[in-house]
Amino acid sequence: MIFGILGRYFFKRYAIIAFWFIVGTASLVFFVDFSEVSGRMSALPGYTVTTGILMTAVRLPTILQQTLPFIALFVGMTALLTLNRRYELVVTRAAGVSVWQFMGPLLAGAILLGIGGTAVLNPLAAWGSRKALDFETMLRSTASAEGPSILPWLRQSSGAEDTIIGARTIGETGTEMFGVTVIHLDKDGSITLRQDADSAKLEDGYWLLKTVSEVRPGEQQLKLPEAKVRTNLKQEFMSERMTQPETIGFFDLPRKIEVARSLGISPKALQTQFHSLISLPLLLVAMTMIAASVCLKFSRFNQSRPVILGGILSGFVLYVVTVLIKAFGSSGVVPPFVAAWLPVVVAMALGSTILLHQEDG
Repeated sequence: MIFGILGRYFFKRYAIIAFWFIVGTASLVFFVDFSEVSGRMSALPGYTVTTGILMTAVRLPTILQQTLPFIALFVGMTALLTLNRRYELVVTRAAGVSVWQFMGPLLAGAILLGIGGTAVLNPLAAWGSRKALDFETMLRSTASAEGPSILPWLRQSSGAEDTIIGARTIGETGTEMFGVTVIHLDKDGSITLRQDADSAKLEDGYWLLKTVSEVRPGEQQLKLPEAKVRTNLKQEFMSERMTQPETIGFFDLPRKIEVARSLGISPKALQTQFHSLISLPLLLVAMTMIAASVCLKFSRFNQSRPVILGGILSGFVLYVVTVLIKAFGSSGVVPPFVAAWLPVVVAMALGSTILLHQEDG
């Protein structure tokens, strides 16, 4: 009964601190991201403060999801430091409660936070990413086609020539692009034609370019209202090929993986994202254990600075390694399952080892 009451008290402390950290982080992220969006989009026609606020609001879940590991780290550190400075951990240990018992409520809180991030925050983040892309596409579609294209991001072969297509923005489905540049190459790799268009839409067997400017070597520029570029790409293929894993919700990922396989597209990035979301609760547990490994030693006044620096550095290293190996998994260098779970398992093993050494010798 006593441990049940104590466990609920520790869990309540963790939940309150987590709530205020989430609110504070969301507020800070909102203001910083609004400044970034305003600086990047304010020169586009049709941009207003309301549009910037809406874009920032729909992007907020995505950025908040990326900060969850650090939120778990700082919540764990703050909760343990607070309990330590109030002598509550000292009294708990003096009563014979081991670290593995009083850490249970905090680890349970980290697991619940991770489950919420996977099952609730991630679908919101995926929806918000798509909406933010729609807002940006709408704004950029009204801008002129002048400016640098992202070249090359798509190369196709049709008949006797190859075509490289770049665009400043693309639609959600990947079948519509804005600020388009098309480079035509012959068999020898020489440029035979360059086309710049305001927009391009994938139709059945061709790209339909609108408001086109054509330039051939040694000839004057020619302007056309529209032009067609042959292609063997299908709309279904482009939709799957251009979809970013971050724009797909957790519950839709298994279906997207199967569709990608059926179209002959590598599902590595989608699989890595899926396993990363599954492992998120345990990643937050690992962050909490890192926090415990640097916060359990009692010190009344002079603990904060080395504790904060040590905890931040350890959490940052774990986060960087996780992101790096995730990139390897998305590119196929490492199997997606290994890329998602290896950093989590290693971090939990190290955290457990440190705690065992500190507590049991």
